[in-house]
Amino acid sequence: MTGKKGELAGKVAVVTGGGRGIGRGVATQLAKAGAHVIVADVDAKIAKDTAEKLTEAYVRALPCVVNVTDEKSAASMVRLTLETFGRLDILVNNAGIMFRTRLMKVPLDEWENTIRVNLTGPFICTMAVLPTMKKQGFGRIVNISSSAGRSVSTLGGVHYTASKAGLLGLTRAVAKEAARFGITVNAVCPGLIDTPMVRETTTKDELRMFLSTLPISRIGAPEEIGDLVVFLCSEKSAYITGTSIDINGGGLMI
Repeated sequence: MTGKKGELAGKVAVVTGGGRGIGRGVATQLAKAGAHVIVADVDAKIAKDTAEKLTEAYVRALPCVVNVTDEKSAASMVRLTLETFGRLDILVNNAGIMFRTRLMKVPLDEWENTIRVNLTGPFICTMAVLPTMKKQGFGRIVNISSSAGRSVSTLGGVHYTASKAGLLGLTRAVAKEAARFGITVNAVCPGLIDTPMVRETTTKDELRMFLSTLPISRIGAPEEIGDLVVFLCSEKSAYITGTSIDINGGGLMI
């Protein structure tokens, strides 16, 4: 194990959707920085696989099956974290879904499901961890939004863009109210990242076309998102809250 003396040594992090994609990259970099990690995912197998690899390489990590849209499930996730590690310092709201359905064909149930997972889920998980963080007088919450939240999604439909924009509003509102308890809340807005979600919803020709428009003409790595999250969870970012940070190869410049 190599993560014990990192800048997040002694901290405990929960990463939702932590079993694969961006979530796995984030969980890996947090563990590499020394934080114990609860790999929270709806898929028990990939949560277990990721947690085992992190434990072998870095510090202790545990899998946790969680449905972020269910308050009881989120409460159980927090309870497992506290029973195991005695504290909870970091929450990364990463779990999300995306559909490419175009505007005039979006069924209401698909809209509601996207909003429920991508926006209501982070709200539920945030509410679940806040009492512990307030009691500790310390907390770091990082919401994984998207370039879609800052502009319009390259791949996802109207419901994906709306949910990720809403997540930025949630970030600002919670940051404003939570700051007096020593809790910072920020958002990360990735562009095209090499994840199963992107690979499963994009053809090779589409991907080449999208990448040709980027100043840094390559797809991003999940670990690069993780490095930014580590910074936002460290003491180096103690004066940063309520903001969103773009990481997209220059695909969106504001």
